Amino acid sequence: MPSFITDTFLLTSKTAEKLYFDVAADLPIIDYHSHLPPADIAGRKRFRNIGELWLGGDHYKWRQMRTAGVPERLITGDSSDYDKFAAYCRVMPLLAGNPIYHWSHLELKRLFGVDLDISERTAPAIWEAANAALAGLDTWALLEQGRVEVACTTDDPADTLDMHAAIASSALKTHVLPAFRPDAAMRINAPGFVAYLDRLAAASGVAITDFAALIAALEDRVAFFHARGGRVADHAIDIALPAGAVTDATLGALFAKRLGGASLTAGEEGVYLSGLMERLGRLYARFGWAMCLHIGAQRNNNSRQLAALGPDTGYDSVSDVTSSAGLASLLDRLDAAGQLPKTMLFCLNRGMNEVLSTLIGCYQDGSVPGKLQFGPAWWFNDHLDGNLEQIRTLANHSALGVFVGMVTDSRSFASYPRHDYFRRLLCRQLGAWVEAGEMSSDFETLAAIVRGVSCDNARTYFGF
Repeated sequence: MPSFITDTFLLTSKTAEKLYFDVAADLPIIDYHSHLPPADIAGRKRFRNIGELWLGGDHYKWRQMRTAGVPERLITGDSSDYDKFAAYCRVMPLLAGNPIYHWSHLELKRLFGVDLDISERTAPAIWEAANAALAGLDTWALLEQGRVEVACTTDDPADTLDMHAAIASSALKTHVLPAFRPDAAMRINAPGFVAYLDRLAAASGVAITDFAALIAALEDRVAFFHARGGRVADHAIDIALPAGAVTDATLGALFAKRLGGASLTAGEEGVYLSGLMERLGRLYARFGWAMCLHIGAQRNNNSRQLAALGPDTGYDSVSDVTSSAGLASLLDRLDAAGQLPKTMLFCLNRGMNEVLSTLIGCYQDGSVPGKLQFGPAWWFNDHLDGNLEQIRTLANHSALGVFVGMVTDSRSFASYPRHDYFRRLLCRQLGAWVEAGEMSSDFETLAAIVRGVSCDNARTYFGF
């Protein structure tokens, strides 16, 4: 049976169809936040088959397979690639309404030209056809076929970026750039924090004996990343930030306490994070970077599976922790000092959508269109309802036309049709407003919004 993915998938009006086909469909992709492994790009990795491509490391899919009763041996265990793939296909018809149902069918059709509903019955035919197409594709081909102009990876400050250097000197058309992710320096109570400082010290050449030295080491690494094209810094903000300024003396004392072998209290941990983020924000402002804050994840909920499989294996969830007062305090301190960088607030808890979409309006200063951004529907929100809600919320409280658009947030080279998914929904929403008589039908006005949100705004905002 042919797939439900028609040319007009998700496009619910003639205006939406015209915007998509005449404007959005062939625009390049600026993917400013992903988890693609740079080594796989530098090495032009080829995938054994669609099973490895689809299921290797993709915890989004793993969660749904577990929910449907698939045993772990067919997910992360030692079963064959085909058996894992077949198990995934058996689960697919149960995922009505789930974005993975949409994404997988989009990927199948866009990447491999296979127009079949995914099910246990069609699994053998999909396996054969997709693998035949995949045989001629490596990671470079997948990026270039996806019209990916820029792809930012996620990189630790202590990383050598050797793989990025190899990619930069290659003939790959996609610009693959590092993004600075200092979570290991932020998670002061983590068991490996002190050992991590040794690694950071070796990379920076700065002996990290106190908090001031930590900042000096991070500054060295920001400069290192900047010289290699880095323009984005990503941060997981998983705890509430306290309001109020944090002095250098307080930070020094908290850092010394941790180096002395003691853990910080929950309150002290928040104070440390707030103070560290303020000082990092100053660095990013000096280098002209964008500071992205990923707010609202509750990670590693299943301790048994964390011990067995490690982090990022499908056991995270949305947190009900909010931090609007502390977040506003952080932004205000930076703004008051004239050191507020371009900032993007990602929201995992949709209950904070209006909190963050209104907060960004408090610190716009006219220097950059959308200097503060309400980030795209992310992770658990990257579905039909979540994308539309994010678009509407941003439109209600801010200027949709300066939004920098979608990201994959993915470890998969097959995930770029998610940008197509988002663009269809953007055109759908604009079309709905036009058809309802709620905005002008002037095509050039609409097209400018679609081009901007799809790629132009991100290119300008990040300086790629």
